[in-house]
Amino acid sequence: MPTLGRPRAKGPSPSGLGTEQDILAAAAHLFCAAGYGSTSTHKIAARAGISQASMYHYFPGKQSILLRLLLETVRPSVEFATALTLRDHQTEPADVRLWALCSYDTRLLLAGRDNIGALYLIPEVDQEAFAEFHQERERLYAAYRELVAAVLETGPELARPQAALVIGLIESVILRRRTEAGMNPDEVAPAIADAALRVLRVPERRLRTVARVAHPGAPV
Repeated sequence: MPTLGRPRAKGPSPSGLGTEQDILAAAAHLFCAAGYGSTSTHKIAARAGISQASMYHYFPGKQSILLRLLLETVRPSVEFATALTLRDHQTEPADVRLWALCSYDTRLLLAGRDNIGALYLIPEVDQEAFAEFHQERERLYAAYRELVAAVLETGPELARPQAALVIGLIESVILRRRTEAGMNPDEVAPAIADAALRVLRVPERRLRTVARVAHPGAPV
């Protein structure tokens, strides 16, 4: 954990969010625009408006910055999926909870100025240093498998192929962000969630009900 209280070397935070967030924002932009391998800690510090020495006060290197960025694309969805398991399964059956998770997860991948999800497949992420990210991602995938299995009324292992299709739909927005500017989460997230349930052959009449229950006030 970074030690709090060390002053910035080059003036106040340009974003007003604090030095740590400035570093993350700078690195996110550079990793996505210039590439992880081509981005040095010096460039990250310069874009964040701090000295390189100050950056090391918050992160030991760019590997730890990338790990933090990747975790922020998956950990909130894991926490949301965990919260879904605590809800009343009578009033919110599996298809409602799956729709909610698909919508939430899609919005998370669409959030922020930079497309961090595009960094999932860079070779460096296969290194042991990113094991925590892969563990969190597997936890999320397991949540999808359990919900898909519940919708299909089968076991999680038997539901793996269908769960993989659902996950593929969610993560397709990563590729779309590379070619489509200005994607509107309010339009894309519900459409992706609907498509996920259609993959599982949820009837259209039921789908309209699910969308209303999972996201009250949504246009259906």
